[in-house]
Amino acid sequence: MERGPTEKQLARRRSQRNRHIQQTGQLFSGLLGLNLVLLGAAVIFSMIFNTAVTLHDVGILLAICKVLSLLWFLYYIVGTMQRPWTVSHQDTHAGSIWVRGSLVLFGGFTICLNVFRVGYEVSHVQCKEQLELVFPFIEMIFTGVQTWVLWKHAKDCAQFQTNLTRCGLMLTLATNLLLWILAVTNDSTHLEIEEELVAETETETSECECAKGTLCSVFQKGFLMLYPFSTEYCLICSTVLFVMWQNVGRSLAHHGTLPRHAAPFRMHGAIFGPLLGALAMVAGVCVFVLFQIQASGSSIALWSFTLYYAFYVVVLLLMSVACVTGLVIHELEERELDMVENPTRSLDVVLLIGMPIGQMAIAYFSLVAIMASPAREDFSDLLLAYALLTVLQHVLQNLFIIGDLHRQPLWESAPRSQETVRPEAELNEGHSLIDLGMDLRRLSVAYVQSYTRLNWKRRMLKEVSFFLILCNITLWVMPAFGIHPEFKNGLEKDFYGYHAWFTIVNFGLPLGVFYRMHSVGTLVEVYLGA
Repeated sequence: MERGPTEKQLARRRSQRNRHIQQTGQLFSGLLGLNLVLLGAAVIFSMIFNTAVTLHDVGILLAICKVLSLLWFLYYIVGTMQRPWTVSHQDTHAGSIWVRGSLVLFGGFTICLNVFRVGYEVSHVQCKEQLELVFPFIEMIFTGVQTWVLWKHAKDCAQFQTNLTRCGLMLTLATNLLLWILAVTNDSTHLEIEEELVAETETETSECECAKGTLCSVFQKGFLMLYPFSTEYCLICSTVLFVMWQNVGRSLAHHGTLPRHAAPFRMHGAIFGPLLGALAMVAGVCVFVLFQIQASGSSIALWSFTLYYAFYVVVLLLMSVACVTGLVIHELEERELDMVENPTRSLDVVLLIGMPIGQMAIAYFSLVAIMASPAREDFSDLLLAYALLTVLQHVLQNLFIIGDLHRQPLWESAPRSQETVRPEAELNEGHSLIDLGMDLRRLSVAYVQSYTRLNWKRRMLKEVSFFLILCNITLWVMPAFGIHPEFKNGLEKDFYGYHAWFTIVNFGLPLGVFYRMHSVGTLVEVYLGA
């Protein structure tokens, strides 16, 4: 007589079926997001290359995406409130405090940007379509609701309506990517117009232009000043939404390993790193201000380019040396590797590898232009060193950060002594609860003592990581809020042509800016885990 399947076989079949359903849902929602991004990108680039598609048409498309995302946010909030058990699983590695803090900070600046945008649009109401005044209000509501949802639910591993949840997350992710693409192309258009009209003088101001000293000009300057925060906000939201999308349907143990950032932030053990980093930051601010003053005039003096590139060469060289020092310490420590599946870490690695491509591409194009150009500028040697060190520093920093992310945190890999942990057999033989509590207390004291007494390797890691944190902040602020020397030095523009070089730089720089900001967050985790 033929026997039926056993309980173990039935459980295995159910597991395989659930895995197949999960993979199908991920594939469908991923294709949905990909097609939406391609459609939106096609509309945005059509606006750039053909006047048949206007910014008004792009705004309508994005407004529809935002409204649909808001409806999904409402569904998700109501669903989690009615079924709290469906999000009982949480990924402790996701939604670190620096990520959620960045969301709130940049989200607040994005809302302020839209306030300035509303003021600017009202000042030009006679030159604008009435519907365009609605777009900033929709974006403010979208930004506020999205920031609140991601702050509260970034760690969720949703277990209800998984396919619909994946599609909602992918819809919102695609909307943020399209907002980023639009922000980059709008910035490109603004800079292109500014570059082409740099030598022209206007004799009169039309009714659609802001006169100096008016409220309209205040709105315009505020909008341009806060513009970089909007682009960074879109990329941060995209990373958080991607991790949530990967975590849909995951079942995690309630008592998993501690997250890497569980240790408190303390300044002990780091003296020279913060000091050198602060000096680099002060020097960077001075160079930044001097270059901005020069760039506001009709022409930029040669010494400004020399000072700018010399600062970058020194800082990039010191950062490269610091990364090499960190790599050597990693080899000396011989800490165990963390092989547990971690979507957040996987995404961090992908971003650390992918985001520098933009800045490294600019560096390689500059190298070719410098070596092949018959007429060399006086600062060409500095520009050549800057390009080479840019590539080297990105590679070394990625090796240092990614290598540290895959190491076991100290509190997970620290060996337990015989004095603090007793054999399980002894506990089973009637070890009292009072003695067990004393053992746990001694274990906690041993952990605190091992953490507070830093050896020289851990102290050096803290010095290196803190120095790199401050340097990356400096290299994030300068290109994010300044006039870029890549547009102004003229060497690469003359070699490649205006439009080709403009396209290369304006798509490479935003990726480089996001890389610096993302590196700051991962280096904070390196500092805490040292």
